Amino acid sequence: MSGTELPRWADVILLPLINVALAFIASGLVIYLVVGTNPLDVGATMIKGAFGSPRGIGYTLYYATTFIFAGLAVAVAFHAGLFNIGADGQGQVAGIGITLACLHLGGVPLILSLPLVMLAAMAFGAAWAFIPAYLQAKRDSHIVITTIMFNFIGAALVQYAIVRHLMPLGSGGEPKSAPYPAETFLPTLSDFLGLFGFTTRLAGANIAFLIALAAAVAIWALIWKSRLGYAIRTVGHNQVAAIYGGISPARVIIIAMLISGALSGLMGINILMGNQHKMIINYTAEAGFVGIAVSLMGRSHPFGIVLASLLFGALIQGGQELTFVNKVFNRDLITVVQGLVILFVGALEYLFKPQLTALFAGRKPAGA
Repeated sequence: MSGTELPRWADVILLPLINVALAFIASGLVIYLVVGTNPLDVGATMIKGAFGSPRGIGYTLYYATTFIFAGLAVAVAFHAGLFNIGADGQGQVAGIGITLACLHLGGVPLILSLPLVMLAAMAFGAAWAFIPAYLQAKRDSHIVITTIMFNFIGAALVQYAIVRHLMPLGSGGEPKSAPYPAETFLPTLSDFLGLFGFTTRLAGANIAFLIALAAAVAIWALIWKSRLGYAIRTVGHNQVAAIYGGISPARVIIIAMLISGALSGLMGINILMGNQHKMIINYTAEAGFVGIAVSLMGRSHPFGIVLASLLFGALIQGGQELTFVNKVFNRDLITVVQGLVILFVGALEYLFKPQLTALFAGRKPAGA
């Protein structure tokens, strides 16, 4: 380590923890000034709501599962030097593939239907990511602009597909598809753990959490232990050097975005097969955008993404418990807390890095 660099563990673990702690201090100050409530009581209620009961833990894991898929999707693209803002739209379009597969696989055992549905989800998500990827690789269109616009196009496409093709005839009210066959429902995490003698009641969580963990391990192996991963990281660091080394940036950009879109599509496995059991409009509830914050906080590393996803899952579940216990709080105030976490971890990510680097180097920071 040089005198101008942090140890790897400090950059990946310590610095994000400092930023998160500062975010919670700022959140406590906002809560005290706006609502007049003791921030420590608020924090205790949120922690209890997220981790104080099997039900709270279950829903924390449920929300975290979606964020793991979204965070991994953003991270893969980021390693290739791309900022995929379209994970949410790719996930929504993948819901069409999930629904078509589920509705046509009634009666097929889950052990056979689940891999097919996952392939459909990844294929639809990757297909929706392909056009922005091609435009970036071949026409130099900015990936941020194209993926943002494809979110809106994807939302319109999903609404059209549900209303005109997936919605049962004669049904009114909220646009939604026909219910999925019971054979396509994902087992709960409690049922799975029960096979090994563990008795729990983790409400909400299903085996998609285990699939998400497996995906995190697979992406770690892909990015850091494979030739393709080396090519992705090389293109992300320096395209000129990649070309000099015989790597095609255009090819790598397209492949990275296809993988990113496929991971975005897997969000629907957790939400649609594990919870809703039907296709609804905007089922992702903008989880793809939370994935950006999760990836930033996790330093685009699968292990960090899993931890960051658990934090954001706890914020959502703990926030819901807080609004139930104290009617003064609402969803908007919880969003403020999430926004402060994103601000400190994302926009102000390296605010205290010079001071921390100087501390580890045993010298005064520049300009002190």
